[in-house]
Amino acid sequence: MPTITPCLWFDTEGQEAAEFYVSVFPNSEIKNISYYGEGAPRPAGTVLTVEFGLDGKDFMALNGGPEFTFDEAVSFTIDCADQEEVDHYWAKLSEGGAEGPCGWVKDKYGLSWQVVPTALNELLSDPDAGRAQRAMQAMLGMKKLDVAALRAAADGKA
Repeated sequence: MPTITPCLWFDTEGQEAAEFYVSVFPNSEIKNISYYGEGAPRPAGTVLTVEFGLDGKDFMALNGGPEFTFDEAVSFTIDCADQEEVDHYWAKLSEGGAEGPCGWVKDKYGLSWQVVPTALNELLSDPDAGRAQRAMQAMLGMKKLDVAALRAAADGKA
C-alpha cells in the first residue's frame, strides 16, 4: 500500500510549526528539510518543505504562500488515555491559539485539533442510551473535556 502523508500548507512558518509539533508530541522528530532553489517562487534557500514525524505518524509542512489557510473542515484527533494527557495537549496546543467547544482547540498556526479522552467514546457508545445521552449533553457544554465530569453526567450525578 502506498504511504499517505498529510501535507500542511503554511505561508512561511512551516519549519517553526514542525519544530513546535515535535516538541509537543513524544517520540517525534524532524526528518528532512528541503529548500527553494533558483528561479522558484520564493527566494533561493528559503525553506520549501519540512518532513517530520509525530509519534510514528509522518507529516509534511509546505511553505507554499499565503493563498491557503487552515479551517475546521480538517482537524487531527488526539486520543488521550486520561485527563492528564487531555490537560497536557490542551495546554500546549491552545497556547497562542483558541479554545473551542467540545474538545476542539485551534493552535497558534490555525490548525484544529480534537483533544479527546478515550473515555468519551466509551461513554457515547454505552448500551444504556440514557447514559450515552447524558454524556453527550455534558460534552456539548464543555470546552476542554473533563473525564470525571463526563462520567458523573453519564451516571446522572451532574
